[in-house]
This record gives sequence, structure tokens and C-alpha cells, in this order.
Amino acid sequence: MKEICDCSPELQEAADNLELYIEGDVLYQSMLASIASAQRRIQLESYIFADDEVGKRFVEALVERAQAGVDVQVHIDAAGSLFIASNRLVRDLRKRKVRLRWFHRWSWRKPLRYNRRNHRKLLVVDERIAYLGGFNIHRESSQAAYGEHRWRDSHVRFGGPLAAQAAHLFDRFWQGDHRWMPPKIVGASSELMTNHSRDCREQLRCIFTDMFSGAEHSIHLTTPYFIPDRRTQRLLNAAASRGVDVRLLVPHKGDIRIARWAAQAAYAGLLDAGVRIYEYLPRMLHAKTIVADDCYATVGTANLDYRSFFVNYELNLFTRDPVLCQNLRAQFQKDLEEAEEITARQWKRRFWGDRLFELIGWLARRWL
Repeated sequence: MKEICDCSPELQEAADNLELYIEGDVLYQSMLASIASAQRRIQLESYIFADDEVGKRFVEALVERAQAGVDVQVHIDAAGSLFIASNRLVRDLRKRKVRLRWFHRWSWRKPLRYNRRNHRKLLVVDERIAYLGGFNIHRESSQAAYGEHRWRDSHVRFGGPLAAQAAHLFDRFWQGDHRWMPPKIVGASSELMTNHSRDCREQLRCIFTDMFSGAEHSIHLTTPYFIPDRRTQRLLNAAASRGVDVRLLVPHKGDIRIARWAAQAAYAGLLDAGVRIYEYLPRMLHAKTIVADDCYATVGTANLDYRSFFVNYELNLFTRDPVLCQNLRAQFQKDLEEAEEITARQWKRRFWGDRLFELIGWLARRWL
């Protein structure tokens, strides 16, 4: 994995001031401060934009800038925010000069389109500051609003040429070009990748494949929805079989029960191959990160499931930045301290009824 983990000085000179966030209140405060500093343009897309105490703070900040003459665009997924983003929230934004657009609202003319969701969570301010990751705009991610049971998530802030590329990605997606990919930034240690491009309809899956097949020492995965296709399972099993330390962290407390059943359907084969599986105990785990060999990592919106691989629109940052890789590795180790390991011996003794639920989940895996 030498080429993937090349962290040469030339690459570091092109670093984009990457900063990791794991607490919603800290992230929201930083995002709102960036919004308040906007002089020309704000671009925001979110799968969930809730009409709650967190969402209202964003509405106020966006409206204030829009009325000051800043061009404010907000792209909300129609399914993700169904019954959550109220008519009042939408009305408040639109009446006050915010350009708001729903992504793929229900249409009797194109019913199948409703299945394809915009799962991206991206904020770009003046093409100079950008935020990307798993955090939605809702109270569940705020300790101040939701208490100790707030969701555990990850987000990253970046600037420089990468932020400008994020702005262009937003523009093209807003215009309906869902397969546009920016050119690589020469010498950069990080890049943005969508899961659908003109060259590859399963781009993120292909990159994950390279990470898993190229890793020599370790693969540490954190994902809230783990419903791997058979190819991904084979690659993780193969990595563990050749001596790579493969560890998977998933939530013990999930918000979609059948998705948990589908995940558990894959446990037996992974455990037999030597993959170590941990379930995060304290609260809902919503972070989506991978660190390979401690030197190549990704943070973004994609889960390790069928919807992220084949259906939804996603956006991830891939990086060789040593500081961010180290921070992600340290956070993974910290999360393991609050997790329970599932052993192969323990799993073989599970209740027979659980196996039936796993079968139900696995049969439904392509629609979860």
C-alpha cells in the first residue's frame, strides 16, 4: 500500500487545513460562525433538516445572510426530511430570499426516482470553507438538546482548493448533473469522491475495494449501517486471512431494526475469517469512517450498505493527511473502549430465533 500511503512533503504542502468534529454542538457552532462570516455565497445540502431547536438556529443564520445580500442555496432531500422539515420552515426560508430546493419529491410521473436519495451533508461558504460528514441538522446530534444519548457522529472541515471543488460539486448537482467529478488537485493529500461518476457507477465501492485489497497492516471501519455485498465481505475476509487487523465498529442501538438484522446476517462469515466485530454501546453510532494502515482514511456520508453503494448520492473525502488519519485512528480506539466485542464462539451460541430475523434482514438488504 506504499503508493496509497505516500505522505511525502510535496503532498503535505497542499494540505487543506483538515479538522475533525465528533460533537454536534461544537460542529454546529463552527458551521454557524462560518455562515455568519459569508460575504458572497452559502451552499448547504442536508439529508435531514429538522424544524427543531437546531434547525431553527440554522434558519435564522441563513436568513440573516440572505437578507444581507448573500446568495444562499439550500438543497434538502425530500424523503430524509419528510415530516421533519415543516411547511413553516420552508416558508420562512423562501420568503426571506433563501433559494430552497427539494431533491426528488414524490411524483406520480416518475415514482421510481423517489428511491434515489441525496444522502450528502455538505456546507460550503464563499468557496473557501467546507464541511462534510455524517451530521444532519437535527437535535439528535446535539448534547444541549438531546442530552447524553446524542448520536455519535463524525464530520470534517476543510479549506483551500478542496473547498472550491466542493462548491463546484454543489453547483453541478444543483443543476441536475449528478455524475460530474472534479479533476484531481495536483499534489493534494486529499480528494472528494462521489459514488456515481461518468466513468464508474459504483465509484465509492471501487475505492473501498482498493483500500481493503491493498491494506497490509490494518483496516478500521466505523459505520452505522453495515449491509455489505458479497464482494465486500470476501475482501474483508481475505484481508483478515492474510494477517491484516480488520476491525468493524457498528451500533448496538440502531434506529432501524431490520437494518441491524441484515448486518448481523454477515457476522458469522466475517468472524470465522478473523474479522473482529464490536458493537458501540452508549448511544446511536452514526459516524462513517475508514482508516487503512493508519495512513489512508475516508470521512463522509456513505455507509457500507447497498443504498450507499448502488442507489443514493453520496460524497466522501479521502485523505493521506497524517494528522487527520491519526485523529481518526485515536477516535476509533476511544470508541472501542465503549464497545463490546462479538466473538465467533459467542455468535455461534445465539438464539435460533435471531437467525430467522437475520434471514429476513438479509432478504430485504437491497431495499434498506
